[in-house]
Amino acid sequence: MTTRTIMHLDMDAFFASVELLRRPELVGQPVVVGGRGDPNRRGVVSTATYEARQYGIHSAMPLRRALALCPHAVFLPVDLAAYRAASEQVFARLRELSPRLEPVGLDEAYLDISHRDEPPRALGAQVKQAIREATGLTGSVGLAPNRLLAKIASDLEKPDGLTELTVDDVPHRVWPLPVRTLHGVGPRTGERLSGLGITTIGELAQTPVERLATVFSPGHARDLHERAHGQDDRPVAPRRRRKSIGRETTFQTDCRSSARLAHLAEEMLEGLLPRLTERGLRARTVTVKVRYRDFVTHTRSRSLPTPTDDRDALAAAADACLREHRLHRAVRLLGVTLSQLSDAPAEGQQLSFV
Repeated sequence: MTTRTIMHLDMDAFFASVELLRRPELVGQPVVVGGRGDPNRRGVVSTATYEARQYGIHSAMPLRRALALCPHAVFLPVDLAAYRAASEQVFARLRELSPRLEPVGLDEAYLDISHRDEPPRALGAQVKQAIREATGLTGSVGLAPNRLLAKIASDLEKPDGLTELTVDDVPHRVWPLPVRTLHGVGPRTGERLSGLGITTIGELAQTPVERLATVFSPGHARDLHERAHGQDDRPVAPRRRRKSIGRETTFQTDCRSSARLAHLAEEMLEGLLPRLTERGLRARTVTVKVRYRDFVTHTRSRSLPTPTDDRDALAAAADACLREHRLHRAVRLLGVTLSQLSDAPAEGQQLSFV
């Protein structure tokens, strides 16, 4: 197996940190960024300062819940243009370090620095300093022989951390961590593991694959066991293809009108089409997501025979998806996503499909 050195950068409370640069008087206060910045309106937390997190506030939490947990918090609206500008500065510094760069959103990235001769910790300190000088922001860096351990390392000493993990460190530094720390262990997998009495990574590592296979497929069981032992051979993918584009909205008042939902779905689709053409892409699958008042969420998808950027074809698929939902119930959130994206043909080029 090829020996790699992987760096994972995770910017610290990124959206909130950008806001604090513009509002230094708020430094040290609990600040929550989300929606339109009004906790009395529907919306969710995008990020929060570490002072706010001490009250139990976290990403994706309803703003009203965040207000209940910390009534004296400062709530600010999302300003994506400002965050994208700061992100571009961050990634410009990362590209100076290594062309083997895989962005993950606006505030996170993996770098393969195996080709560099300098000690990894020196490179980590170098990139942190370069980002701080360029943006005034801090990020936490994890260094490891693979992606999984690098991501865990970047979270161990937040904020402004610089942590290196080796495979030999796994038993005493990784195994005590909650099993949800592992990449790919979401709520459902976590619940199944809990049913087996597994709550830490160490407990997962010490559980035989055969026992894991009683609740997971053999392949998934083996994969979980390997990750618990710090094994991961995924490479950094500098040119990762975008998998989907989408939009969603949370209603201030629950929507009971199927006509209004159809109109909004069409508007969302209209907003997505320019993003397809700007990127030279076509979409084959349309998905419509509906979240009801009780937070139960359903999705319905339709796939077309071939990828397209034709408005009428995509709109017909979105309408068909929407009609499959139970629209007589009060709807809290509506979303439209285009996926199975592929490059549009060059002018004069014909696409062929099997």
